[in-house]
Amino acid sequence: MFWTSLIFILITVLLFIAMKKVYKKWNSPFLIPVLTTTFVMILLLLFTHIPYEKYMAGGKWIEELLGPGVVALAYPLYLYRESLKRHLVSIIVGVFTGTLVGVLTVFLFASAIGTNKRIILSMLPKSVTTPVAMEIARLTHGSPALASVFVIIAGISGAVFAPRWFNWLRLKTPLARGLGIGTSSHAIGTSKAMEFGEETAAYSSVAMGLSCIIASVLVPLFAAWFL
Repeated sequence: MFWTSLIFILITVLLFIAMKKVYKKWNSPFLIPVLTTTFVMILLLLFTHIPYEKYMAGGKWIEELLGPGVVALAYPLYLYRESLKRHLVSIIVGVFTGTLVGVLTVFLFASAIGTNKRIILSMLPKSVTTPVAMEIARLTHGSPALASVFVIIAGISGAVFAPRWFNWLRLKTPLARGLGIGTSSHAIGTSKAMEFGEETAAYSSVAMGLSCIIASVLVPLFAAWFL
């Protein structure tokens, strides 16, 4: 089991490094490493008929690094703490509005196409980081496993399309960009925000954390009232 775990860890890490080189060479939003690595890894498991459970014997140790990775995002917060204090009201209002709109749009869209109630409850916390989204889904009687899938989709789509949205909407300030991507695309979006500068990443980190708190209160209340 030890060697199997080690092999899958090495394969995943080496694949991610290779995909980073591909991304740097062509610099397309559709080639972000987290997307291409996931896609290639899925194909590899399908063609080799390796069960997901066997892969996760090693993959789970990479997953455990999510916590320390999120904590590391606090570094930009320290560097730009004075700027964050100056924009405190804008941050709170912006993240609250973004979280509320995210929940409402998911609910309206899913209801319009006749989605099952349990699936809707699993979709509502899609924009917050995985551990929090799974707990919210569990609390509201949704599916934690489905919630994690929707979180990944939200994160990757945000990282892919954020640069285009920034250009279309002419969002040029670190505050606007950071709050937008952090509120809608959690840690994956925040990692993308680093490409726009440390200040953007600082605002994104704050938005990611604040949206978790707001969603933890807002989603259960929304579920109780409307579902």
